Amino acid sequence: MNIESITTAKSEIPGISRYNIVVETNQLEADKINLQIEKQIEVIKSLVSTDTEIIHREVALYKLENTKSNKKAIETIISSVPTSLIAREEKEYIVVQNTGREDENESVLEKLSPLGVREFSRSGRICVMKAMDHISEYIQEI
Repeated sequence: MNIESITTAKSEIPGISRYNIVVETNQLEADKINLQIEKQIEVIKSLVSTDTEIIHREVALYKLENTKSNKKAIETIISSVPTSLIAREEKEYIVVQNTGREDENESVLEKLSPLGVREFSRSGRICVMKAMDHISEYIQEI
């Protein structure tokens, strides 16, 4: 098993944290992983979800040298990507931020790469379920 990302944060229910563990695997292996997680102490509920059952995003940061030509090119690129913005601009560098799916963040990286990306960092995936009656209702019943 290869874990692609793990993120954790407090949930909508006080005292309960939500973990998002992303793995690239088949359904049988995902179900086995899920059973192992549910056996852990203090795990309230573990669910297996596919990309079609969730809305997911990650944040990516791209650091580039701040030159006149780069700045103009960066502005042109981010104007064509509604989820991109300049997160920080200093004399020496510009940091671009994009929020999207992994493939969208990779696409922005490809567009910015010819300008000389000095640093690139991507968060783990965060998600919410598309179904309305999910984990929070289950937890509140416990």
